Amino acid sequence: MVRELTHFVAGKPTAGTSGRFGDVYDPNTGRVQARVPLASRAEVEAVIADAAQAQPAWAAWNPQRRARVLLRFLQLVEQEKEELARLLSAEHGKTVADAHGDIQRGLEVVEFAAGIPHLLKGEFSDNAGTGIDVYSMRQPLGVVAGITPFNFPAMIPLWKAAPAIACGNAFVLKPSERDPSVPLRLAELFLEAGLPPGVLNVVNGGKEAVDTLLEDPRVQAVGFVGSTPIAQYVYATAAAHGKRAQCFGGAKNHLVVMPDADLDQAADALIGAGYGSAGERCMAISVAVPVGEETADALVAKLVERIAALKVGRSDDPAADFGPLVGADALERVRGYLDLGVEEGAELVVDGRDFRLEGHEGGYFLGASLFDRVTPDMRIYREEIFGPVLTVLRAADYEEALRLPGEHEFGNGVAIYTRDGDTARDFARRVNTGMVGVNVPIPVPVAYHTFGGWKRSGFGDLNQHGPDSIRFYTRTRTVTSRWPSGVKEGASFTIPTMG
Repeated sequence: MVRELTHFVAGKPTAGTSGRFGDVYDPNTGRVQARVPLASRAEVEAVIADAAQAQPAWAAWNPQRRARVLLRFLQLVEQEKEELARLLSAEHGKTVADAHGDIQRGLEVVEFAAGIPHLLKGEFSDNAGTGIDVYSMRQPLGVVAGITPFNFPAMIPLWKAAPAIACGNAFVLKPSERDPSVPLRLAELFLEAGLPPGVLNVVNGGKEAVDTLLEDPRVQAVGFVGSTPIAQYVYATAAAHGKRAQCFGGAKNHLVVMPDADLDQAADALIGAGYGSAGERCMAISVAVPVGEETADALVAKLVERIAALKVGRSDDPAADFGPLVGADALERVRGYLDLGVEEGAELVVDGRDFRLEGHEGGYFLGASLFDRVTPDMRIYREEIFGPVLTVLRAADYEEALRLPGEHEFGNGVAIYTRDGDTARDFARRVNTGMVGVNVPIPVPVAYHTFGGWKRSGFGDLNQHGPDSIRFYTRTRTVTSRWPSGVKEGASFTIPTMG
């Protein structure tokens, strides 16, 4: 049975009126499991209007009262986490265990945002001038929007929405139309937690919906996660319409393996970080950089051994290491990169193109693949593959290994495996990327630090979650105050000073 999905507007499920729909597939079978309405410009404008109407009253709630809504939301999600994880897995294709992680990392940002009474505190300078005090306050922007990707349908919407609404904004979420059910359910749970109707809205759609959010003057800020070309488009369009924007794009994350590293630990890290979630993570490690031929030979041998033991299965199979890709187009794209790598002269050590899951021939399954002897000029190195494909680019020495991620156009994340503290410290200080892992394969910061890449992985001055999220979703008002106590000084025609 094909489910009919809705939008979530003004506190209730709302049927689409555009007459246009997108199909939501079951990645395990390739069959349509739901239809999602694709909003027109008029529908999105109506959602923005509802958000604008609800926002002032929500902003008038004191921060502690807003925090209590987030705390109740956390309790509700915990009670429903298994059902949410299974729903997420069924639409995305990641395993249920991985879906639990998707949800948990989102909840950690909700936990951070629940500290909003402290996070919104301003600054105060007593007697900055004679009888003059200066203080600042952080105030919400108004209506803000988030445009989020398919690969983390719980985590990234929560990364965007939780700080935004905690700060007193109304939030319009445009999730991926590939797997929208979990974002819709999260909005319902926020309402159950006590969030007033209209403060959090979910509108499904494509480019028309996105452009409406970018162009409508009532939307003050936009957050985006997706591919680099779209991130750049969203950033430029938002800026042209006077909006704040934080936009995060593609990645090519390297893991440098030094000769002194524990190779078993490094190989395990590469297997999990490279093939988890079928490689559909912006923080996936897709390039292994062993230093020296001896290190490279030993590492590749260990990787081949571990790949042979991997199990690819249905997303709801508890024994599966990873499941299918999200869609037929994703499967075709990754297969195309495997073909391209062979044409470019890379050594395809493990070929996952012929993998088939018995009884699920229509599913979007692909086996784990491994390229060795990749070179920097190859497209399979320069471009983001976003699938279960790991490439090995051998470096002659440490300086070359350091230079490779620094010179790549993407600058999202990088990791180094070594036992040497001096090497690790030098690497962390000099490498030209936004996030660094030292003996940590996926360097996603905890919720109270900020997440963000450099170069063409990120556009905008402020990152996701942590203190940057509070700065992004608020503006600072500074007040200079004096109570004259009856003193009359007369007019002054010089600029005020505090001397």
